[in-house]
Amino acid sequence: MAKHKTPLLDQLESGPWPSFVSDIKQEIEHRYANPKGIDFQVPAECPDDLLGLLELSYVEGETHWKHGGIVGVFGYGGGVIGRYCDQPEKYPGVAHFHTVRLNQPSGMYYKTDFLRQLCDLWELRGSGLTNMHGATGDIVLLGTTTPQLEEIFWEVTHNMNNDLGGSGSNLRTPACCLGESRCEYACYDSQELCYQLTNEYQDELHRPAFPYKFKFKFDGCSLGCVAAIARSDMSFIGTWRDEIRVDQKVVAAYVGGEIAPNAGAHAGRDWGKFDIQKEVVELCPSQCIRYEGGKLEINNKECVRCMHCICVMPRALKIGNDRGCSILVGAKAPILDGPQMGSLAVPFVKAEEPYDDIKEFVEATWDWWMEEGKNRERIGETLKRLGFAKLLEVTGVKADPRHVQEPRHNPYIFWKEEEVEGGWQREISDYRSRHQK
Repeated sequence: MAKHKTPLLDQLESGPWPSFVSDIKQEIEHRYANPKGIDFQVPAECPDDLLGLLELSYVEGETHWKHGGIVGVFGYGGGVIGRYCDQPEKYPGVAHFHTVRLNQPSGMYYKTDFLRQLCDLWELRGSGLTNMHGATGDIVLLGTTTPQLEEIFWEVTHNMNNDLGGSGSNLRTPACCLGESRCEYACYDSQELCYQLTNEYQDELHRPAFPYKFKFKFDGCSLGCVAAIARSDMSFIGTWRDEIRVDQKVVAAYVGGEIAPNAGAHAGRDWGKFDIQKEVVELCPSQCIRYEGGKLEINNKECVRCMHCICVMPRALKIGNDRGCSILVGAKAPILDGPQMGSLAVPFVKAEEPYDDIKEFVEATWDWWMEEGKNRERIGETLKRLGFAKLLEVTGVKADPRHVQEPRHNPYIFWKEEEVEGGWQREISDYRSRHQK
């Protein structure tokens, strides 16, 4: 039976949705009953004191967690987030309440024996509470004490063949969608690229050396199941260079009502007769589609690959065959500056092993950011401060019309002196060579 009264938290159990309060109470009862006779290495009252401390925060309107300071495992600078409460005498079960991040598998596929092993470990050496998954993607193990950290690390790395995730001013744990393992829309192997870059940059994951945190996320297509364009400093979003494949017979079946649009996702509601003009043509953001004479035509040069038309008629329209990904840089939540979406840096790259061109772009970007970035400045803020053109210069990416976000607000163009002089010299040389007899 829980020893703390939590009337404010109890209200969070009253709604229609699952409640974390109910989950913690379940763990409280399990630990006090202890049916397995486990010799808990963390106080059995840990989850009970956690709710008590949170209730106190609700009553007083302020947090009772102190800054964690430096706590971790030997040789690693990231992966453990220190947590201490400021009421250790009243709530001894959460005097220490460190969070451990583990690197999740690509696509978050698990074997049941791994999950059992993980739960057994955390029942013994932690609070028994987990978060599957954290905002970056990690397996998050909530609440343990300092003496248990090395024990947990040994078990995870030696017996479970896993590793810690990222935390602090370093590369955070890369995350990806299911990719080609489950999705017909995947334009590259997002799981493999995520796995390769995770292994390639282990030092950057575990030994913080960046101005601030840096996140990779991998979306197999522009539908964005992991929302990479909004949630990562460098996002890899699947795309294609050739034309959308169209099956006109199946288009006609959609128009004739033989096939339900949106893959039948709205079957529980009668939306009326499918109107291809209203639901596909007029909703195209670049107005590159028309339907005339029973035929659907797409001006692929104007297509922005939003995939709306494909989602509405998935059996009639398919992604192209010349596939790869775009690389965007600079997304972040509001910290020093407001929220930002990623800016297109590399319009298309094939994303094939050994991924050397992608790694070269990553490392050139990091070298520039580590040189120019201010403390606690995300790369998106560095871009905003120094200009997107500087990123293109340091990475060797040639300027492209697709880099233009919006028309210029003034008519002035600034040239570098060496570019102007070199440009005129080349023009004169070319002119003379063309007109020599």
